[in-house]
Amino acid sequence: MHTLYPPSLLWTRWLLIVSAAVAGFGFTLVAAPSLSSQGFSLLVYADAGRISSFGAESEKYISLAHAVLGSVMFGWGILLIGVVHTLFARGDVVGWRMVTFSVGAWFVPDTTYSLLSGFWPNGILNVCFLVLFAIPLMATRKKFHGTTPNKSVERTLER
Repeated sequence: MHTLYPPSLLWTRWLLIVSAAVAGFGFTLVAAPSLSSQGFSLLVYADAGRISSFGAESEKYISLAHAVLGSVMFGWGILLIGVVHTLFARGDVVGWRMVTFSVGAWFVPDTTYSLLSGFWPNGILNVCFLVLFAIPLMATRKKFHGTTPNKSVERTLER
């Protein structure tokens, strides 16, 4: 059986906190629609009441979009917590890759669309979250990839 090399508890806890923040942010979008609308209105338009000026029907649709987005983020955050708490924490490279690839899969299209559509403040918010994930992922990269070139293939072959 192949020996796994767990990362520092600091990086595991860091990722657990950031993942919980993603889940918490998503839950807030669903549970506090008025606060969410005001927050995004402030972020995008520098005016907490701007979205409410779009009219009742538009505001209702934006609330739905925030709730759907929030639900997806809540689910993603919970999954990240599970992956970090199990695979990542025990040193399994699959956990590192799952976190890294899922963050990249979120960041690239979300930020690209935000910038192309002129909503650059959302892109800045995304960069903040990316940095919070990138610091522990970069700090543990060698731990997961430096000791053994391909741990997941070795584990598969051992089974």
